Amino acid sequence: MTSFYCVKCRAKKQVDDEAVEHVTMKNGKPAMKSKCPDCGTTMFKIGGKS
Repeated sequence: MTSFYCVKCRAKKQVDDEAVEHVTMKNGKPAMKSKCPDCGTTMFKIGGKS
């Protein structure tokens, strides 16, 4: 389980590791991307392992 912060819900959310996508941002830094389980908003966590 990975925790993200949802800006729309204004709360920390727990997301299953299967739903987390590891991405690389334009500047080359690693990040993790997922959807909020409640509202469906895209959530990012910068600095995640990739």
